[in-house]
Amino acid sequence: MIVNSILKHKKSVVIIFMIIAVISTITQFFVSVNYNMVDYLPEEAPSTIAMEVMDQEFEGSTQNVRVMLEDVTIQEALEYKDQLASVDGVSNVMWLDDAIDVKTPIEMADQDTVETYYKDNNALITLSIREGEEVEITNEIYDIIGENNAMSGEALNTATSQTMAGKESMYAAAFLVPIIIIILVVSTNSWIEPVFFLTAIGVSVLINLGTNIFIGEVSFVTQSVAPILQLAVSLDYAIFLLHSFSDYREKVSDPKEAMKLAMKKSFPAIAASASTTFFGFIALTFMNFEIGSDLGINLVKGIVLSFISVMVFLPALTLWLYKWMDKTQHKPIIPKFKNVGKRIVKLRIPSILIVLVIIVPAFLAQSNTNFIYGIGEQPEQTRAGSDLIKIEETFGKSTPVVLLVPKGDVAQEEELVQSLENVDNVTSVLAYTNTVSPVIPPEYLEESITEQFYSENYSRIIIYGNTDTEGERAFTLVEEVNQLAEDYYGDSSYLVGESVTLYDIKHTVEQDNKVVNLLTVISIAIVLLVTFRSLSIPIVLLLTIQAAVWINLAVPYFTNSSLVYVGYLIISTVQLAATVDYAILLMEGYKENRQQMSALRAIKQTLDEKLFSIAVSASILSSVGFILWITSSNPVVSSIGLLLGRGALLAFIMVVIFLPAMLLVFDKVIKKTTWKANYYKEN
Repeated sequence: MIVNSILKHKKSVVIIFMIIAVISTITQFFVSVNYNMVDYLPEEAPSTIAMEVMDQEFEGSTQNVRVMLEDVTIQEALEYKDQLASVDGVSNVMWLDDAIDVKTPIEMADQDTVETYYKDNNALITLSIREGEEVEITNEIYDIIGENNAMSGEALNTATSQTMAGKESMYAAAFLVPIIIIILVVSTNSWIEPVFFLTAIGVSVLINLGTNIFIGEVSFVTQSVAPILQLAVSLDYAIFLLHSFSDYREKVSDPKEAMKLAMKKSFPAIAASASTTFFGFIALTFMNFEIGSDLGINLVKGIVLSFISVMVFLPALTLWLYKWMDKTQHKPIIPKFKNVGKRIVKLRIPSILIVLVIIVPAFLAQSNTNFIYGIGEQPEQTRAGSDLIKIEETFGKSTPVVLLVPKGDVAQEEELVQSLENVDNVTSVLAYTNTVSPVIPPEYLEESITEQFYSENYSRIIIYGNTDTEGERAFTLVEEVNQLAEDYYGDSSYLVGESVTLYDIKHTVEQDNKVVNLLTVISIAIVLLVTFRSLSIPIVLLLTIQAAVWINLAVPYFTNSSLVYVGYLIISTVQLAATVDYAILLMEGYKENRQQMSALRAIKQTLDEKLFSIAVSASILSSVGFILWITSSNPVVSSIGLLLGRGALLAFIMVVIFLPAMLLVFDKVIKKTTWKANYYKEN
């Protein structure tokens, strides 16, 4: 009934989808993109609570930018400081004059303190930039400091990501669309068919982007990754349908009848494929670190929209314009694979042995990689990346942490400051007691002097460490400062800073990892159980794809390179959800053939029949990943791209080499544990 309505009103269906797509194209520009990972921490995270307290008590946020001025006198540095302080949205501007009296000769001051701010005629100023206006404010600072001076920091990283995101999405699309068209032209017999595929999925991608207006805001990861991931994962649905339509066109003269049969025949395969991906992505929505749930919601919505587009819009479009397909037929560019299965089956024993040897080390290595919990460092070829190197070569690493303690007990505060100064990796501590004087009551001084140290209820102490913003040393420093504050003030202190936030992100995502991976495996296992009505098939298929995931995520450990944890977490779910389709496609073909012939003959024939389709899907997903990796300067997006590209290739290799071997070895077990297997009985 529904199928008849779709095909009867084909022009209306196409026009309605096109109108919605056009509206969505416009509305997507009104969806704001959030580049601040801090906003995605749970509300109950200590750093989130601490940030709220500081925002209520003090003007300006934690210092999130360092500016280095080269070859300047003290007087020139002070003039620059005044200019920077006058920029709207800049606060907490601090330099040497906030730590010592620069009117007296600096040679008489503590040299360690001096060299924290002024070294070899280079001045290092720290400041805060208002959240949400990073691009405008950092551009204004660049105008003040010019080309020869340098700037680095969390706010600049946010501004750089924001500036590059739109441009890089265009680069990615410009690379990706021609590559996908080439892959599809090679894999079909009509020049126009790839346009139908891309139109059907392209429409659903646009509607997905546009309907984000109802969510209001998406993360930078979602904005960069979701559209092309949706395109790559759901193109298979369109391929399934149109291939089925082409097959029925050869058997049935009426195109409408051929499309009806194609929709009926391909529906179970498309539904099974969409279900595994859907439930895999649903698992992401259970993440406490909401960048994952943001991406999960977007991808789940995308899969549903792609499914609707392929089952409603594509049949209507194809039936309306099928004559174009007839007019643009061409001979197959790549000949059908013959006797490939025979060669692959010869590798069954070595493939099982190799996988058995590497699977345990891969599993152990993938969770012991050196992880990055923030966005990672900016590439050296960008100004932000080269400026950071320049600043660190002169002044070393410096990460500020702000400690808020209850105001009132000056002696206790002085004692805490002295203890903080003795903590490993602390280079300097700025507090009222060691910068002004513990014996001068703050109410006797002007507010401009005291406001950076005292609010109505809290005393603010700024601690500078010579660590990275994250890593073992940085997180140890956070723990030691927290412990000292607790020793003096119990639960009444608060700690704020990039290192503190990343410390919280680390603990949040590590918990998420266990939950999300378990949910992904269980949900996909249930879909496979229902699809194949077998206890053993889901285990064999999941082992095949999960092994590919572990090998993929173990590569950084063995190459001694760092891996962005958000990328690790997302890929461990996305790769499984997106590539299990290859295993399903092979298994469905094998199950059908196995009912008519022996296991060995069935697997050879299945490989000959299905290898090309699996190769097309894997090459599209792999292309998407590698193009994201090449075009994105954002370390999070780039790492997701590399993992996705490599993961799709590994999943392809595992499905066409390891899975056939497993199906042969466990043929009798599968037969016994599959309901109504009806396998061919060998003599």
